[in-house]
Amino acid sequence: PYVLAAVSINPELRVKVRRGPGAARIRQGAFTPALIKVYNDGLVARRLRVDSPQAGPVYAGASLGILERQAQTELNWNPNLAGATDRFLAVEMATSAPMTERLSGLEVEYALALIYCHEAGRLEATLKFDVGQGTQDLGFRAEVPVLFDVAPAVATQLQVRDHDGKPTTARLEFRDAEGRVYPPQAKRVAPDFFFQPHVYRAHGQSVVLPPGPLRMRASRGPEYWEEEREIQIPNDGEAVIEVDLRRWVDPKEFGFYSGDYHIHGAGCSHYESPTQGVRPQDMFAQVKGEGLNVGCVLTWGPCFEFQRDYFSPVAQTISEPMTVLKYDLEISGFGSAALGHVCLLNLRDQTYPGSEGTKDKGWPTWTVPVLRWCKEQGGVTGYPHSALHVSPPDAGARLLERFDANRDGSLSGEESTKALLPARRVDVDSNNDGKLSEAELIAASDRAADRLPNVALPAMDGGGAMEIVVSVPEGVCDFISAMDTARIPEWNTWYHLLNCGFPLKLSGETDFPCMSSRRVGAGRVYVQLGPQDRVDFDDWVEGLGSGRSYVSDGYAHALEFNVNGARPGDATLHWDTKGTATVEALVAFAPETPRSVAQGLRLPPSGLRMSGDTVRLHGPRPQDVVLGGDREVEIAVNSGVVATAKVPADGRKHALRFEIPIEESSWVALRRFPQLHTNPVEIRIGDRPIRASRDSALWLAESVDLLWKNRSHFIAEAERRDAREAYQRAAALYRKIANESL
Repeated sequence: PYVLAAVSINPELRVKVRRGPGAARIRQGAFTPALIKVYNDGLVARRLRVDSPQAGPVYAGASLGILERQAQTELNWNPNLAGATDRFLAVEMATSAPMTERLSGLEVEYALALIYCHEAGRLEATLKFDVGQGTQDLGFRAEVPVLFDVAPAVATQLQVRDHDGKPTTARLEFRDAEGRVYPPQAKRVAPDFFFQPHVYRAHGQSVVLPPGPLRMRASRGPEYWEEEREIQIPNDGEAVIEVDLRRWVDPKEFGFYSGDYHIHGAGCSHYESPTQGVRPQDMFAQVKGEGLNVGCVLTWGPCFEFQRDYFSPVAQTISEPMTVLKYDLEISGFGSAALGHVCLLNLRDQTYPGSEGTKDKGWPTWTVPVLRWCKEQGGVTGYPHSALHVSPPDAGARLLERFDANRDGSLSGEESTKALLPARRVDVDSNNDGKLSEAELIAASDRAADRLPNVALPAMDGGGAMEIVVSVPEGVCDFISAMDTARIPEWNTWYHLLNCGFPLKLSGETDFPCMSSRRVGAGRVYVQLGPQDRVDFDDWVEGLGSGRSYVSDGYAHALEFNVNGARPGDATLHWDTKGTATVEALVAFAPETPRSVAQGLRLPPSGLRMSGDTVRLHGPRPQDVVLGGDREVEIAVNSGVVATAKVPADGRKHALRFEIPIEESSWVALRRFPQLHTNPVEIRIGDRPIRASRDSALWLAESVDLLWKNRSHFIAEAERRDAREAYQRAAALYRKIANESL
């Protein structure tokens, strides 16, 4: 009398099903068990599978490539390409004890189907059964229609309070004993994102959860403790969950306000159906729920015409005093993207002259003009996801192509003096035969790619920050981004430009959900504004552009950093002669840190060169955390480490002091690889500009030449003359700096 459906498997392994006498009563928002009787005339011990046309994701249009590199491809199975409005079910067979994954092979046995319904009321659905591909009986006899009576769920109300007791928004994740996530990700549309296991809820909002015990994880970003506890959802009556958040650090106490200026409301993991991406209020919940003070949603290629309607020259009206949302542009997927992607912040006008509000006409095909257009509006410019990776085979082949004058397949001593080698000649020449073979050049480039800094030439054949080597000398680029792609090739480019005296700033981002796919603010920039009771976006983005900031993953902080009293973004220190600089810092590290590649606590299979990367998963998704331990803080002068200190990761603030000899005009910064970097303080001795490295200047000049060779064909003919002249100016300036350098 309790059987919902009776499944028959004949000796030829054909499966058919009929409706049983059991009631079809289930509960909205919960997996309800349904008894299935199996007549197994085939005596098979296979897995019984259940499916339904009413099951599957309710969305479509997410990028499979993005989900592949984050190991979430199951979320793109059976996308709702037809826009069906009746995908209210999720079905699976119970396989955990006391049930089993496979049938026993007995002639008669029972199984449990687990049926989830996202809606309430009387709803008809079809259940389909099989024991493998092609085992369904003919004439749709493996399908049975069922009229479900779905009792409405009782929404669970969240009472979310910040560390100071004020109402706020939190990140919340709910799982049952089997590890299932609620609400199920395949059934989510905004405000909940299907590619995140968590949801965001503000104080007083609710979420539909199943009755019974659940594990809840609650936080508000990396500056907060993550609480995990068991909660009990009652079968009937009102359900209320109290969420009281606790901070381990508050950078606002030191005048720093966090932001992620590179997030998207469409494209990559976002769906294009049922809507073309998501709305500002959905993105605002993400930003506030991660404890960010500023979030910039950048319209780019996907859903361009739809998303650009949210643009305003000022912050979104949905903004609050301490949480600001602004829409701007990333030039990616159109225009100059082949030469590098660019972030254009604090635009007053998002329509490039001649583009007519579209992405398909009128945009420059190289980055310098569009950066200049942003600067003319008073905006701030920079390059995102900036890692310029080394391809050792290409680097070795290029050195031979350029400098093997006699074409004997190696570089002689004289030939190698003209080349920028990836290491000292004696270190490249592994067999000590006086010649550098292609294999030796490749191996040396490979070793160099794991060092910071290094002069192995990047491939310059794709990557966010390629044309930065041209735009910085042109004076139209304010910052280079970090904290989402691999750290060595991010910081390496920045170091070379600093070593040549260019005041380029570092900033932190995620490129959510394209690079960092789980949450906004996985990479952050903390801008110094002083005490504020309201964050002003203009002031914040100006501080970003001037470098009054540090970048971090949020688990590491430089709450104070100064050199002889000067902070990053202050005026350059001018000395008459060389001397000793006093460096003071106040740092803090999280007592609980994810054991991940992004935090540098798990080495990726490809080596140190990929440390810090958030783009790929690099192995199993980390579930554990590292408790405590020590973090090494380094003082970098002209890209070299001159002092270190071990600091406990205990959530406390630790004061540091260093006495650093300064022999030449220099930049000085603090870092914790790969989690944290301050912007530098510059010291000029006798008004001499920073000329820290001849190799840095040559690396930049060679990069300009290689970029032109590899990518200039993407520049429109009408723009190529101006571009060529800018490239020539940049290369000539770098070679001039090389002659002036040590």
